[in-house]
Amino acid sequence: MTPTTEELLKQVPLFSNLSKGALREVASLATRLDLSAGSELTHQGEVGGEFIIVLDGFVDVVIDGEVVATCGPRDFFGEIALLEGRGKRVATVVAKTDVAIDVIGRRDFSILLADIPQIEATLRATMQDRLSENQARASD
Repeated sequence: MTPTTEELLKQVPLFSNLSKGALREVASLATRLDLSAGSELTHQGEVGGEFIIVLDGFVDVVIDGEVVATCGPRDFFGEIALLEGRGKRVATVVAKTDVAIDVIGRRDFSILLADIPQIEATLRATMQDRLSENQARASD
């Protein structure tokens, strides 16, 4: 039996402690997309308007032409462009395999943070870690 969106989201560490009602809300704000290997999900330097959760498959994170990470099921990205306010993508993300993703747009992302504030603290900590890693990589 195929897992429900709520069941898939429950496996994402960011959402693992949420109630069933909160998981339903996250699922209601998300749009499911199935993309082919090679599809570009984000482009470095462009304005970002989406938060993306990988449900199935793998994506490469590319900064300045170099693959710096590979993400898979239960990983997420796009929070930096949405939380920083400036909206610029810090990386290009390309589907390494066929992928299933959930996408939450900027407006719905704001609703999500307002309705479930504990998510914002985790996202901000993740954002700071990622920005620090990017800065360390740039100074190497």
